Amino acid sequence: MEKFETKSGNLSSSRREFLEKSGSIAVMSLFGLGFFTACSSSDDMDPQQPPQTPPPTSGGSNGITVSGNTVRIDLDVQTGLKTSGAWLLVVDAQTLVVNVNGSYNALTSVCTHTGCDRNWTFGSNKFVCSCHGSEFDTNGNVLKGPANQPLRSFSTSLNNNILTITK
Repeated sequence: MEKFETKSGNLSSSRREFLEKSGSIAVMSLFGLGFFTACSSSDDMDPQQPPQTPPPTSGGSNGITVSGNTVRIDLDVQTGLKTSGAWLLVVDAQTLVVNVNGSYNALTSVCTHTGCDRNWTFGSNKFVCSCHGSEFDTNGNVLKGPANQPLRSFSTSLNNNILTITK
């Protein structure tokens, strides 16, 4: 194993604060404040509404297999997905899955605005791409831009607690 020489250190707190403030001011004056708020979401402005993130998986097998255009989810392992309103982002398959009153919908996680594929929240029966705030319903239809095209949907089938998604 090759060793690399490293050096480290810390700035004094007053120097660090000065650099942080002057750097922020320089960036805002260069781009303008509109640059930072142009593609924001109304959810960004509401501190009372915490974003919902996908349920964590436990150690070991997470019950998800991806093979080609097929994603299989073992609902005996991913038990949280059995609850209506639960959702899951399968990053490796670029797939969003949501339980809608006991039926499962699967959508591409690639946002049609700029192609973000892993920055999603879900709440009030809508997916929000947190890259720029586009909102989609559980069928992938655009509710709010900047995206103007729906998310592609995939077929789903459930057999013996195995949810199969075919892309």
